[in-house]
Amino acid sequence: MSKYFALIAVALISASVALQAQTTLPTEQVEIVKNFDARLLETERIGLQPELPPLDTSVKRQTYNITGRPINVEYPAPQIRPLAMRGERVPKVYNGYTRLGAGMPSSLLGEFSYNIAKDKKYNFGIGAQHHSANNNAKVENQRFSYTSAGLDGTYYLEQGIAINGKARYTADNVFFYGYNNLNDPDNPAISFDKEDVRQRFSIIDVGANIFNGERTVADFNYQAGFDFYYLQDAYAARENGFDLKINATKWIQERHAFRINLRTDFTSYRDTARQSLHNFYLQPNFTFSGDAFRAKVGLNLVSHDDEFSFFPDVELSARVIGPVLNVFAGAEGSLQKNTFRSLSEYNPFVSSRIRLRNTRYIDYFGGIRGVVQGIDYRVQGGYKTTDHLATFLWNGDSLPPRFNVLYDTIDIAYITASLVAPLFKGFEINGKFTQNFFNAGKEGKAWHLPATTISAGAKYATTDGKGSVRADLFLENGVPYLDTDGVAKNLNALFDLSLGADYRLTENIGVFLQLNNLANNRRQRWQHYPVFGLNALAGITARF
Repeated sequence: MSKYFALIAVALISASVALQAQTTLPTEQVEIVKNFDARLLETERIGLQPELPPLDTSVKRQTYNITGRPINVEYPAPQIRPLAMRGERVPKVYNGYTRLGAGMPSSLLGEFSYNIAKDKKYNFGIGAQHHSANNNAKVENQRFSYTSAGLDGTYYLEQGIAINGKARYTADNVFFYGYNNLNDPDNPAISFDKEDVRQRFSIIDVGANIFNGERTVADFNYQAGFDFYYLQDAYAARENGFDLKINATKWIQERHAFRINLRTDFTSYRDTARQSLHNFYLQPNFTFSGDAFRAKVGLNLVSHDDEFSFFPDVELSARVIGPVLNVFAGAEGSLQKNTFRSLSEYNPFVSSRIRLRNTRYIDYFGGIRGVVQGIDYRVQGGYKTTDHLATFLWNGDSLPPRFNVLYDTIDIAYITASLVAPLFKGFEINGKFTQNFFNAGKEGKAWHLPATTISAGAKYATTDGKGSVRADLFLENGVPYLDTDGVAKNLNALFDLSLGADYRLTENIGVFLQLNNLANNRRQRWQHYPVFGLNALAGITARF
């Protein structure tokens, strides 16, 4: 039906057009002769499948040129008001400190220091110390006296250069009381006047150096200076030393460092003959510090008597578990001087007729270290080879007893551990353990060298800072020696427990008490020389 309606509509439109074209057509009457019958032929239907156009995945760079235009904005300046915060009280700085005390057996103690500093212009200080004790009532001539005084100062120039100078005089009186151990307790036959057994070390120290007092633009640190000493004892032995040092460090990216050290170390010694021991050191090294590891690679070149020796100076450390666990390993070596001063500081009863020699050593080491909840620990083990290591032995003939220096080739395997633990506020404990395993050469024993050393301590300070108490424990094995029959034995071990306390009565005045060797241990660190037994010191302190 829709087809017919469409055809009728087309016919009507065509007729109206024809009527408009023929103006003479009569309008009164229209006669329809025949109905129009329009037919469309059958056609094939075309199927269409619409598709989206392909996506444009190409990247096109767009360039925008924007002309900047400054805009002046005027606004009133804000009013900044400080935030009221309660800060910690800054402790008062005291320039001077002194400590005076006395004790038993017949001991005196005195210390004094005074320091003056002004910003970064200068820093100047003086100090003196005296400590003496006399146990002659129990052991003839068991006494000592140590007195030292000196000054030290640093001046900072505007150019960033700093100059330091120091001078010190020391008088160390040692008495050879070891002959008492050779006497029959019921019938003493050997006796000496104190002046006949007194050894007096008089030492003058002078030094100066120049260094950069501020950080340089090129991150380059430098230092050059010298140390000089003159030593004379009561038996006409004299020694002087001059050590010239030049050090430079170049920092790279504020974390890596290239260092070079130069040293010329001269020593001259004279008793009945003259001896000299001169060493020259060249020590370059480079340290690379990464995020989780640090590597140091260096060399120690030492010259002595026109002979050159090369030693390693390397260490590698890595962080395994943050600050909790770090591992490290390395090797280092050098020539270490044995001078009259260094030997007498280690053994004050050494003979004044010695031979100066270098100890040649290489130390291969490794271990772990870290911090666990504020507890700082370190464990290290190693193997050290030494040539001409100094040992000490009484020859059995000298009276009063004094010790000869014997040089030997000794290999040492060792392990050492240390711990510092602040358990809670004001309370801290610490400890250190060292175990050496000696493989001596021709001597067969490391005479008078300890194999086991243990130290432990605890300290508590009150929250107001007025008082503190501490306890210290020292343990050491008996050292090997030769008896009068030439048989190797070990001396008795050390067990030393000490207690101390300090308390400030006022802002400036305080008191102290020190109790040493509470077990009254009479250990002989050196053959025939027992240490002081129970001894004590008490006194006052002042700061100003």
